[in-house]
Amino acid sequence: MHPEHVAIVGAGAVGCYFGGMLARAGIPVTLIGRAHHIEAIQRDGLYLERKDFQEFIRLGAETEIGRVGGATIVLLSVKTVDTETAAAAIAPHLREGALLVSFQNGVDNVERIRRATGIFAIPAVVYVAVAMSGPGRVKHDGRGDLVVGELSPGIPRREDLGRIARLFDAAHVSCRISNDIAAELWTKLVMNCAYNAISAVAQSRYGAIKNNPLSRGVVEELIREVVLVGRASGVSLPSVEQLVEATLKLGDAMANATSSMAQDLARGNPTEIDSLNGYVVQRGKELGIATPVNRTLHALVKLVEECSGGGR
Repeated sequence: MHPEHVAIVGAGAVGCYFGGMLARAGIPVTLIGRAHHIEAIQRDGLYLERKDFQEFIRLGAETEIGRVGGATIVLLSVKTVDTETAAAAIAPHLREGALLVSFQNGVDNVERIRRATGIFAIPAVVYVAVAMSGPGRVKHDGRGDLVVGELSPGIPRREDLGRIARLFDAAHVSCRISNDIAAELWTKLVMNCAYNAISAVAQSRYGAIKNNPLSRGVVEELIREVVLVGRASGVSLPSVEQLVEATLKLGDAMANATSSMAQDLARGNPTEIDSLNGYVVQRGKELGIATPVNRTLHALVKLVEECSGGGR
């Protein structure tokens, strides 16, 4: 029996993918999510489709948040709009010594969790292209690797980080421990800001955004804004040129991917735009830094969200 028991709060595409990979390696996993996905998983198992395999995977699936009580590691994989609500629901059930790991987009979830619950969560930077292809069915389109690190001043977490890395190593999922997780979070924010909103508004794939000279120019200007705001916030980021190169490489590596934000808009669901481009705009205002490209994309996504019913 594996020493860890993992609960994943938020049985969307990301939560289901990593839950499936862990369960496939024989690690006890309980997915906690909405009834229509959970009922399908309870009935048939989780269907995980990758280029190298397609199979049904048996794992725990529940709708009640209290089921986190048996877990030694809890992965929080809800949308950023639900961070405080989900963390507050988890807190009373979290067993002593259990780790709470944020598997979310954005750079401020750990602080929001701490303010809401007093829990010092561990941030994970997630790189994966996945989508739900139906109830209880997830399709993998690219990557699937993680970065974790310490973001709680004065609290040594190396042993905890080692636990997380060993857990995912056992499931053949790359999990790197970073000495500067703030820079990793902001680097991922750069890439999220670069692709998510454009993919959402244009309903386009990453490869198309990267290969179109006009949208690529927008991406490059956007990155300059995010880097200015990040550095003014005290984060040690690579050069703009390095981040542009890395972002364009991501467009090649995940050429067929569309953003989760595009999927949200297509379904009329709320998006995470306020935690991505919107966060950069707000932080830029606080620091006196103009962010016109991010502001424009934020406004466009909010408009589409409102018109599609996701802003209700």
